[in-house]
Amino acid sequence: MTDSPVRERMDYDVVIVGAGPSGLSAAIRLKQLAAEQGHEVSVCVLEKGSEVGAHILSGAVIDPIAINELIPDWKEKGAPLTTPVTDDRFLVLTAGGSLRIPNLLLPPLMNNHGNYIVSLGNVCRWLGQQAEALGVEIYPGFAAAETLIEDGKVVGVATGDMGIGKKGEKKGTFAPGMELRGKYTFFAEGARGSLTKSLFKVFNLRAGADPQKFGLGLKELWQVTPEQHHPGRVVHSMGWPLDSKTGGGSFLYHLAEDRQVAVGFVVHLDYQNPHLAPFEEFQRFKTHPAIRPTFEGGKRLSYGARAINEGGLQSIPALVFPGGALIGCAAGFVNLPRIKGTHNAMKTGMLAAEAAFAALKGGSAGGEMLSAYPEAFKQSWAWRDLHKVRNVKPALKRGMWLGTALGGVHMWLNDLGLGWLVPGTTRHAKADHETLMLAKDAPKIAYPKPDGVVSFDRLSSVFLSNTNHEEDQPVHLRLRDPALPIRDNLPAFDEPAQRYCPAGVYEVVNEAAGPRFQINAQNCVHCKTCDIKDPAQNIDWAVPEGGGGPNYPNM
Repeated sequence: MTDSPVRERMDYDVVIVGAGPSGLSAAIRLKQLAAEQGHEVSVCVLEKGSEVGAHILSGAVIDPIAINELIPDWKEKGAPLTTPVTDDRFLVLTAGGSLRIPNLLLPPLMNNHGNYIVSLGNVCRWLGQQAEALGVEIYPGFAAAETLIEDGKVVGVATGDMGIGKKGEKKGTFAPGMELRGKYTFFAEGARGSLTKSLFKVFNLRAGADPQKFGLGLKELWQVTPEQHHPGRVVHSMGWPLDSKTGGGSFLYHLAEDRQVAVGFVVHLDYQNPHLAPFEEFQRFKTHPAIRPTFEGGKRLSYGARAINEGGLQSIPALVFPGGALIGCAAGFVNLPRIKGTHNAMKTGMLAAEAAFAALKGGSAGGEMLSAYPEAFKQSWAWRDLHKVRNVKPALKRGMWLGTALGGVHMWLNDLGLGWLVPGTTRHAKADHETLMLAKDAPKIAYPKPDGVVSFDRLSSVFLSNTNHEEDQPVHLRLRDPALPIRDNLPAFDEPAQRYCPAGVYEVVNEAAGPRFQINAQNCVHCKTCDIKDPAQNIDWAVPEGGGGPNYPNM
């Protein structure tokens, strides 16, 4: 006998996990095809955030190529792409100065004219409205916590139980999760999705693929003074405050609305120095003489952080498995040197939708592998977009400056039609958790105290992310070995979790009995950095109760 609750079940043709650009594009494309060909398809989208867009964080400058294909009349329908890029700049920063690289020297792939500065969260909110108008069912606040696999095939997902206390007991508010079953299930969880991570193992999807590489992107939204606001301006930088062995860079995007400027900083998570703190590097970056004036006299409105796929073409896993497919950043389609992934995420969602629709129309009950999807990807502009830059990220392991030069040559050759001069593909040898030096061999970094004008501490930043979790619930950051952080990571790496987490989730608390590893799970902004960078891979990020986490406005 068992006291396991009976879960309610809902059946669909296609279940989509994640209401980001790829998931919503897939849903829209399925319904478009259903209307065009007179063959009804039921589609459900699950979103763990409290609303569509609540967990979406990106720069963002987007290439409109995919939205032009998906919804050609997006302007007439009021899509929030209202700030075209009019001024494109690239800076190299030193500790006290800056050098602007002439646009003529930059590979054409780096050109942002024709692109749009957006709030990707608002773009997703708009895409959600378009999807619902077509008949897609969207359920925000429901976190997919379990993949349903029967007879070797994915048959859907189950949402997490609600009303479970910290010790695993059922509270008075307990409600069992729900099964959402589909003939096909698309996983659009974004970078390092928890269900996607398990699918890699169950179906061996990463066989033959290089390790995925990641960056941590930190972002703030500011309202600046009128004289510092230049709608349509895009500024990227590399260099200070990072050293030549650490990859990363920054962006400043001037939106048209309300004198808003989005500022962000990306640190590649293959960094070596365990004393490095990405959040502190971001705050230090804003104090640079070329950057600080933009924000003095302004007001910081919001803050957030999110992991970014950076591995490129050679890190993409198998895209299909019995009963489903990976789309968008769940698989990793970001073009790192272009600092763009939305267009590829949307396109892969559309391609998977087309493959699923053809299978469903042909009478498939989900047993047919969607092999048409990866085949279509290899013939698409999304594949060509990534193929042109496939050797840029691997080049950076030679150091920031030499690697950037080699990557630039690679892009120029492709833009000039001479890509055959670089016929091979350089591989990624190590996963990001394997790159840390021992703490005793790495230089310590003295970070300045925040000035409260342009630089701030973590807790005040997390407050601006509107992060909220039900406190009386099981901790969703799970340690495989609870003793490992103090026993192993602290002596070897000075426990890097207390620095790589951009939200102050992890602390080493010194007590009379000795140091103790503390997890402040309520601070978590769902960036997934801990799951990626922990050197022992001891931390598993799992979904908390649906609706928990950040609530990003206009991010």
